Amino acid sequence: MKDFLIRSVHAREIIDCRGYPTLEVEVLLEGGALGRASVPAGRSTGAHEACELRDGEARYRGQGVRKAVSNVNQVIGPALAGKDASRQRELDMLMVHELDGTPDKLRLGANAIVGVSLAVARASAAAAGLPLYRYLNSNAHLLPVPLFNLINGGKHASGDLEVQEFCIFPIGAENTSHALQIATEVAFELADMLVEKYGKYAINVGDEGGFVPPMKGVREPLEALVQAVERAGHQDRVAYGLDCAATHFYNPQSGLYHLAGEKLTRAGMIDLYHELCRDYPLVSIEDPLHEDDFEGWAMLASQIGIQWVGDDLFTTNPERLRQGIQVGAANALLWKVNQVGTLSEALDAAEMAFRAGYGVMVSERSGETEDDLLADLAVALNCGQIKTGAPVRGERTSKYNRLLRIEEELGSSARYAGFMFERWL
Repeated sequence: MKDFLIRSVHAREIIDCRGYPTLEVEVLLEGGALGRASVPAGRSTGAHEACELRDGEARYRGQGVRKAVSNVNQVIGPALAGKDASRQRELDMLMVHELDGTPDKLRLGANAIVGVSLAVARASAAAAGLPLYRYLNSNAHLLPVPLFNLINGGKHASGDLEVQEFCIFPIGAENTSHALQIATEVAFELADMLVEKYGKYAINVGDEGGFVPPMKGVREPLEALVQAVERAGHQDRVAYGLDCAATHFYNPQSGLYHLAGEKLTRAGMIDLYHELCRDYPLVSIEDPLHEDDFEGWAMLASQIGIQWVGDDLFTTNPERLRQGIQVGAANALLWKVNQVGTLSEALDAAEMAFRAGYGVMVSERSGETEDDLLADLAVALNCGQIKTGAPVRGERTSKYNRLLRIEEELGSSARYAGFMFERWL
C-alpha cells in the first residue's frame, strides 16, 4: 500500500471560464500516481452552500484565491503527507473537522477543501490503475441523459429572462453520441430561428453556453425550443426542463415573485407550473420556489407528477436534504460537490437521496474549468442524468467528450438512461 501514500499536495491559482480565479490542486503519491482537480464556482449560489474563500483584495476585484491556495499548501498538504489516499472519508473528515472546524468550511475555504478531496480521489484511482468512475463504483455502467441548457437567463445571462435555464432532455436518444447529435442539431435550428426573428445579437451566449435572446417570460423561450426541436426532426426524442432559480426573483420583504412584469404569490407560482406542465412536455423543474419554502415545495411535489429538483433548497447538504425528505419537498437532488465541500459528504447526500426514492442530477457550475471530472462522477453514481450546459465551449464539451470516451470503454455493458433518467435505481 506504500504506492497510495501521499507524498505532496500542491495548489495553484488558475482561471475559470468566466475569467475568475479558482484553484487547481495536485496530489502526488509515493508510487508516482498524480491526481489533479480544479474547482468550479457558481454565480447563482444558494445561501446554504459551504463558503468559498476569496481574497477580497484589489487584484481580480477581490476574487483572487491566494489565501485558499496557501491553506492547501501550508495547512492541508503537510497534514495529509504520508497518509493513505485510498482512505477518502478519513482524509475528508480530517480536513473538515480537525483542520477547518467550522460549520461552513469558512476557515480554510470550501474551495480549498474540495479541490484536495477530488484530487485525492483521482490520485488514488490512478494508483489503482482504474478510471475514476470504476474506482468509485465497480458496477458503474449507466450513461446519464445530458440536460442541455440552450437558452440562458437569470444570473447566467445579460438578458431580461428571470428564469435561469431552458433545457432539453434527449431522453429518446439511442446513446450518448446520439444525444449530443440531437442537442447540437436543435441548437443549430434554434440559432437560425433566433437570427431570423431577433437579429444576429440574439445568438450571443451566456455563462453556460446557451443563447441569450431578447425574450421575456417563460412561454416565449419554451415555444422557441419546441419549434427548434420540431425543425430538427427530434420531437419524439426530446423532453424539456427548466431551472427557475426562483430565489433570485423572490422578494423576501413582500413574499412575492417578480416574474415577467407580474408579482406572484406562492399560489400564483404553483398555478403557473400547473399551466406550464399542461401545455409543454416538461419532465423536470429545478428550484421552482425560493430556497427555504419547504412547504411550498412539498405542495408542488404532491400535486404535479414531474421531477422537482432541489438545488438552492438542498445545496448538496445531507442535513438540508433530510429536512426536505421528512416533509416531502421536491423529489430529486441537484448534486454539486463544491456546494458541500468534500466528495465524501456529497456521496452521503446522493446515497440519502437514492434511499428516499429521490432522483439525483449531477451538475456543473456556471464558472467551470476544462476539468472533465463530473462525467466520471455521474457514471459512478449510476444516477441517469447530468447537467453541464450547452454543447459548446471547452469547459462544457470536455464533460460531454469524456462521456463519449467512457461509453466506448464500457462497451456492451454501457446503458443509456433514456426514459428512465429519473428512477433508474
